[in-house]
Amino acid sequence: MSLVFISHPACALHDVGDEHPESPERLDAINDRLIASGLDYSILRAEAKKASRKQLYLAHDKTYVDKLFACTPKEGRVQLDDDTSMMPRSLEAALYAAGANIMAVDMLMQGKAGQAFCAVRPPGHHAERDKAMGFCLFNNVAVAAHWAMHKYKLERIAIVDFDVHHGNGTEDIFFNDPRVLFCSSYEYPFYPFNVGPGNEHILNLPLPAGTDGDTFRQAVTDNWLDKLDAFAPQLILISAGFDGHYEDDMAHFRLVETDYDWITRELKIIANKHCSGRMLSSLEGGYAMSALGRSVTVHIKAMME
Repeated sequence: MSLVFISHPACALHDVGDEHPESPERLDAINDRLIASGLDYSILRAEAKKASRKQLYLAHDKTYVDKLFACTPKEGRVQLDDDTSMMPRSLEAALYAAGANIMAVDMLMQGKAGQAFCAVRPPGHHAERDKAMGFCLFNNVAVAAHWAMHKYKLERIAIVDFDVHHGNGTEDIFFNDPRVLFCSSYEYPFYPFNVGPGNEHILNLPLPAGTDGDTFRQAVTDNWLDKLDAFAPQLILISAGFDGHYEDDMAHFRLVETDYDWITRELKIIANKHCSGRMLSSLEGGYAMSALGRSVTVHIKAMME
């Protein structure tokens, strides 16, 4: 089965200013590279639908969701925290971002696609159950996981987050839910600075500034792979942040495209063994345009092969 690439034009409408790193041009960089690589001809494209409030309530506090709907500005911006703001079209973009992940779950579970990549923004992994953070409004991957458990009654979902920033929102949402094995690698100490202790199903992997591919691969091998295999996930979700690339000045890792290729292939081995290859990857960070496009391309190719 083909890999489905899910996005929506509305995801480009969340625009918080020319100087902001989380820009609409990120999606253009991915699309341009897919076309240049020839990979665009091998994927299935689908246009996302909006997530409903009831679907968002599965992962987020109802009061929080309703507040975002209520405070959407007609002009200007509303500041949700020091790093996160809403413009007139931000909520629309966020609904399509979460909706893309829901659609991906449906297509995978119904056998309409083998793997999925959601090219969406705003990103999601910093959004907690009742709080926006770090450019994120709704936690797209958490919404997807809850939808998979709600609609398809899955009991074991693995979420792997290799963004250079800790997925604090995903940890917050699933801290007391052993149905989800959450693995998050990140630079430490670094934003969001509130890393929790983890537990048996929250596998935090803090790594120092300057971490290169060899160090990253060894840490993932030693701390995650056997546990992911033993967990036997019925679905693998990926919070795919590419801001650990050495060209990205948002952080201080030294990863390259082959490192993203490697971890994707390691996860594909586990997916093939336990869940018929089902993998859903959703865009998180990555702000150096050329590196982002190249990294996403190798990531998608590795999922497909």
